[in-house]
Amino acid sequence: MNRELCLIRGGGDLATGVAWRLTRAGFPVVVTELAEPLTVRRAVALSTAVDNGAVDIEGMVGQRASSIDEAIDIAQSGDVGVVVSADLPSVGASVVIDARLAKTNIDTTIEDADLVVGLGPGFAAGENCHVVIETMRGPRLGRAIWNGSAMPDTGTPGEVGGKGAARVLRAPATGIASWNYSIGDLVNERDVLGTVGSSEILSPFDGMVRGLIREGQQVKAGCKLGDIDPRTDANYKEISDKALSVGGGVLEAVLTWQNRLS
Repeated sequence: MNRELCLIRGGGDLATGVAWRLTRAGFPVVVTELAEPLTVRRAVALSTAVDNGAVDIEGMVGQRASSIDEAIDIAQSGDVGVVVSADLPSVGASVVIDARLAKTNIDTTIEDADLVVGLGPGFAAGENCHVVIETMRGPRLGRAIWNGSAMPDTGTPGEVGGKGAARVLRAPATGIASWNYSIGDLVNERDVLGTVGSSEILSPFDGMVRGLIREGQQVKAGCKLGDIDPRTDANYKEISDKALSVGGGVLEAVLTWQNRLS
């Protein structure tokens, strides 16, 4: 195993694609997450280990750790150590990847590690990170950018199966999310998927439930709640093409950095 420890901030579906690529290439990986993750695609997200204790995603196992030291031990054993930490912990990681997808830089600096990687908008190579990975769907998806920034956030989700913004479920009000369906279920247009407080969440079209925020989660108005996939034959348990492309870009960046050091 390559012993250059990689720390990923965030355990959502794109971060999971990054972890999958890195672990397959032999890098030990630690993931930090919030105590109450807001992940939607929970079937393919390492953040699910926060609630469930462990999660298996296409053979990659994420285990919740009670401490940073335990997370490192898990990573060195070949699984992914998932630890709750809103801040950047001191783990001696050579590589830090900000995969929180906040569309802006929260607190990452270029001094955080020997190699700092930022995913998507909010990062500028040479300023707050060493390299940026493009996250917008299109011909530049997954590119490692060593000089400059990713494309700006458009606020419009990329199309999947011909559906863009319509496929994303958002909270109509502040309240507790409650669901009548589960991830992987097939639904029809205008089915009542669940509620936030007293407001119903309706399916925008026929399709498959690709993602839902955790049952009982307190959400704010406008928060992303779920994702409906118009492709009823899609495999909701597979890491997405987008996540794998972004993960490939991160792996390329890490290997390029290593080669420059040799």
